[in-house]
Amino acid sequence: MDFGLNGKTALVTGGASGIGRATGRALVDEGASVILVDLKGDEVADAARSLGKNAHALQADLTQTDQVKGLAQTVEERFAMPDILVCAAGVTGAKGHPLEMSDADWMEAWDTDFMSVVRTVRAFVPTMERRGWGRVVIISSENAAQPYSDEAVYNVAKAGLLNYAKALSHVTAKNGVLVNTVSPAFIETPMTDGMMDKRAEKMGVSREEAVQTFLEEERPNIELGRRGKPEEVAAAIAFLCSEQASFVVGANY
Repeated sequence: MDFGLNGKTALVTGGASGIGRATGRALVDEGASVILVDLKGDEVADAARSLGKNAHALQADLTQTDQVKGLAQTVEERFAMPDILVCAAGVTGAKGHPLEMSDADWMEAWDTDFMSVVRTVRAFVPTMERRGWGRVVIISSENAAQPYSDEAVYNVAKAGLLNYAKALSHVTAKNGVLVNTVSPAFIETPMTDGMMDKRAEKMGVSREEAVQTFLEEERPNIELGRRGKPEEVAAAIAFLCSEQASFVVGANY
């Protein structure tokens, strides 16, 4: 299937690793030029090098409005304003009893997981609207629909993204910019590796054993009995970025 992405430019946040990096690979393979953005400068540069000459890396802290504005200026000056925007940057945030989360805990997750998307969309989507074509894919989480009590700050930020994306999709679609969300479950990324390493240390077992007990005890609803792969999520994202998804808008996969 031809996704029709030859000559398109994509910007992917959280591009240093995990779902963002895998999405960069999928879009490059479909003929797009990709700009990977991440807070981790060395890691995002390595990711871009691994994807070849059609991938580039920029460092930015998306929790800072001035840095997002600077990112947009740099992209416009050095490359081209993107046709495609994939927002994959985020953190799990603090964990524990919902009533024991501090104001700072709530604000960290909200600023990193929710407001970073708002800032990035605000910086890049208006250009897509003026040109009459664009794709925006925002990475939410299964937690938005199936919240877990010890991840309240993450749940709320990710649920907010679903609402934001749906509202945004209503006003940008008429200008040719289609907005959708992808809400992965338990995916094999550095984020969940860190979660499993902490669990493994607490239990005195290997990471692999920690993953298996987590699946059995905490995520029995995952029927395949394993963590998903970043490439599996990236395939869905790439489809939503494509010409083939020309009638998909306001959806959550």
